[in-house]
Amino acid sequence: MLDLTYDTPKPKVIAGARHDWELVIGMEVHAQVASNSKLFSGASTLFGAEPNSNVAFVDAAMPGMLPVINEYCVEQAVRTGLGLKAQINLKSAFDRKNYFYPDLPQGYQISQLYQPIVGEGEVLVDMEPGIARLVRIERIHMEQDAGKSIHDMDPNMSFVDLNRTGVCLMEIVSRPDIRGPEEAAAYVAKMRQILRYLGTCDGNMQNGNLRADVNVSICLPGQYEKYQASQDFAHLGTRCEIKNMNSMRFIQAAIEVEARRQIAIVEAGGTVDQETRLYDPDKNETRSMRSKEEAHDYRYFPDPDLLPLEIEQAWVDDIAASLPELPDEKKARFVSEFNLSEYDASVLTADVANAGYFEEAAQGRDGKLIANWVINELFGRLKKDDQDISDSPVSPAQLGGIVDLIASDAISGKIAKDVFEIVYTEGGDPAEIVEARGMKQVTDTGAIEAAVDQIIADNPAQVEKAQANPKLAGWFVGQVMKATGGKANPKAVNQIVSAKLGL
Repeated sequence: MLDLTYDTPKPKVIAGARHDWELVIGMEVHAQVASNSKLFSGASTLFGAEPNSNVAFVDAAMPGMLPVINEYCVEQAVRTGLGLKAQINLKSAFDRKNYFYPDLPQGYQISQLYQPIVGEGEVLVDMEPGIARLVRIERIHMEQDAGKSIHDMDPNMSFVDLNRTGVCLMEIVSRPDIRGPEEAAAYVAKMRQILRYLGTCDGNMQNGNLRADVNVSICLPGQYEKYQASQDFAHLGTRCEIKNMNSMRFIQAAIEVEARRQIAIVEAGGTVDQETRLYDPDKNETRSMRSKEEAHDYRYFPDPDLLPLEIEQAWVDDIAASLPELPDEKKARFVSEFNLSEYDASVLTADVANAGYFEEAAQGRDGKLIANWVINELFGRLKKDDQDISDSPVSPAQLGGIVDLIASDAISGKIAKDVFEIVYTEGGDPAEIVEARGMKQVTDTGAIEAAVDQIIADNPAQVEKAQANPKLAGWFVGQVMKATGGKANPKAVNQIVSAKLGL
C-alpha cells in the first residue's frame, strides 16, 4: 500500500461580518445500477430510447402487476458495498415512500429506509499526493428511479417519459465528514472512479446516471469537534439539501454560494430553515424547492408486495472473491511494480480503461518511459481531439513498439514523436514505418564525427566562444542534428562535440 497520511480535514473557512464560519457537508450520491433491466421488471434500461418504449406493466402501475426483484441489481449493490469496505446486511427489506410525482405512476417509491442492503463503510478521498481523507459511509440502499417530466415541447402541456421509471438506483449516503467544496467534488470523483472500477455504475453524469444531493450547513470553529466527540447534530447548523447536482464544478459553486447565504441569514439574526433547494448556475444562486420533509411525512411502511430480502454469506463471499483490483490498490502496485511517481500512478489509474491501456503497453518494458508517453503524448493528443482512450487510434502494442525502438537506439525521442504522429494519423507498425521511411537514427560514430569536424572547421569563432563558455556547445549539437536530418544519436553527438571542443 502507499504510505498515505490520513489528514485531519482542514475546513473551508468563510469570513462573515462578525465571525469566521466553517462548512460541514454530507453527500447523497445517486448511482444508477449498471443493469440491462430494471429493479422490479424486465424492461430495458437503454438510454436514449424512444419515450415510453422501455416500460413494463409494473412500471406503469397497471392494476394487479406485482414487482419481482432483479437479482443482478442486488448483486451490484452488494458488490458496491464490498468495494467501499462496508457491512453487507444479509437481511434487508423494501419500504413504500408515499409521495406524489407525476412521473411516478404508482404514487409511491419503493425504497429501503429501515433495513438497507448495505451498512457502514468508508472511502479514502485523495486530496494531493500522499494526502488522503477518510469519509465515512452511513448506508447504501436500493430504490427505484422516477420518470421524467418534459415541459418544453408544448406551451400548454407537459409530457411524461416513463423510460427511467423503475430503474435501480443505489443511494450512497455519507456522514457529514466533508469540510469544503473542493473536498466534496473530490469525494464524488473518487466515488465515481470506484463505481466504474467495480462495473456497478457507468458514472455518466451527463445522462443522469450519477448525481448527488449535497447537504450543507455552517458552524462556528470548534463546534464540529464537539459533534465528533458526541455525535450530537445539535452542535452543527441547520442543513439545507441542494438537489440533483451532476457536475463537479457546479457542486463546488453551489456549496460556496449556499454557505454564504446561510451565513448572511444567521449573522442578520435569522434562522436557517431546513429545506431542499436547487442551484441555478446561470444566476449562481440556490433557491427554495420545498421544505425538507422528515421520514414521517412520507408515511413509510414495509412494501406488502415484497418479502424481506435474505441473502447468504456464501453468495456474498463469492462476489467478494470476484472483485477487481480497485484504484487505491492499483495505484500502489503501479508505484511499486513500475517505479512510477505517485502523481503519475494517480493519473493513470484515474480511469479503469486508462489503467488497462497503460498496463498492457508496459508489459516487459520500462514502465516510467511508457507512462511518460501515455500521459504526455497520448493523453495530450486525445484531449486535443476531444477523445478518450477507447477512441485511441494508437493501440497499446503500437505505443509499446515505439518505446521499443527508442530503447534499442533505433530512433531518438524526437524521431519517436514523428513516428507517433504517423501511427496516430495513418496507423501501421512503428518498426515498419521507421524502416520504410528511412527514419532510423545515425549511430555510426564515424559519420557523426565527420559531421562534427566539418561544423567545427566552418565555425572557428563559435569554437572559441564555446571553449570560453561550455554552455554554448549546444549550438554545435543543434547544427549536427540539423545536418543529419535529426537522425544522429543525441547522446553520441553530445559526447563527440564535448571531446572535439576539449570541454
